[in-house]
Amino acid sequence: MTSLPRRPSMTDVADRAGVSYQTVSRVLNDPHRVKPATRERVQAAIEELGFTRNRAARALRTTRSRIIGVLTDGSSLYGPATTLSAVEAAAHEAGYTTLLASVGPHGASGERTGRELLESGADGIIVIAPHEGMVPALEAIARTTPIVSVTAGAPAIPGATMVTVDQARGARSVVEHLAEAGCRSVVHLQGPPSWFDARGRRAGFVEAVDQLGLDAEITEPGDWSPGSGARIAEALLRGPLPDAVFAANDHMALGLLHVLHARGVRVPEQVAVVGFDDISGAAYFTPSLSTVRQPFDRLGQAAVARLISGLGPAPEEAAPAAAPSGLAADLAPELIVRRSSSLTAPATTDEPPVS
Repeated sequence: MTSLPRRPSMTDVADRAGVSYQTVSRVLNDPHRVKPATRERVQAAIEELGFTRNRAARALRTTRSRIIGVLTDGSSLYGPATTLSAVEAAAHEAGYTTLLASVGPHGASGERTGRELLESGADGIIVIAPHEGMVPALEAIARTTPIVSVTAGAPAIPGATMVTVDQARGARSVVEHLAEAGCRSVVHLQGPPSWFDARGRRAGFVEAVDQLGLDAEITEPGDWSPGSGARIAEALLRGPLPDAVFAANDHMALGLLHVLHARGVRVPEQVAVVGFDDISGAAYFTPSLSTVRQPFDRLGQAAVARLISGLGPAPEEAAPAAAPSGLAADLAPELIVRRSSSLTAPATTDEPPVS
């Protein structure tokens, strides 16, 4: 019977590079202490042999695995899914791998799932908590586990550090833009009330229209889908047209635009439309969609940096770097003005890079 190939060890790397085992260890853990020529020789041996670190052995020595657990509700919706991708990218950039687990749409079994992540070697856990259903999981895990919660309004929970994008600020920027464009009546096509993002966007809308003295209406809740946007738009068109509609996300705005086009309503000449999220393709809606772009890359970086900083130094390791300056716990989104709310905007614009 043919035996399987043996995984190369640090000793194999040392033999190939003609250095000591300790030198290989220094190249892997503290490369700046090794002369460049020696470091290059060791790196070449690592690549030739296909050597990879044994995280289990390292964890036994340092009590750290360099694994970050990520807990989600399994949602494929744009916001949670993009946040997850950003966290994974930031963890990789920081030298960590991620271990993903899902607790289902209502946060069921959150405590057990968190414990399983720790038993699998995670040093700490980032919880993506976009709605009320994840709060029980947050509360359960925070009792015993270092966690950072990526959320837009979950209640303060002892032991949990919150990192978020300021949804209300994004909504206020939309209303201010519409007012500057001459709109005096604005309708908010709201998202599901159990979602913290939807609550923040509604709160920012209400605050801004009150301050600016605009006529305002809030529709029944949608469910983030184009279908719900279209359904609510049909009901909206039974009454007088508002000057503008602010949809809680871009997918609902897409359904709204579809109905307006079918009814012969010109955008933005008769009704201005703004969404939220700046999903891939928003610049190529007809007309191109004004929207609010969330800084997902910085959100992931802030969450990972705060978790690592909160872990403290492990034995035989230097203290972790503090969270980089400029990574606030409450990040600002950016209004992107396109054709759907401005006759002077270009017909199309470049899409943001896909991460």
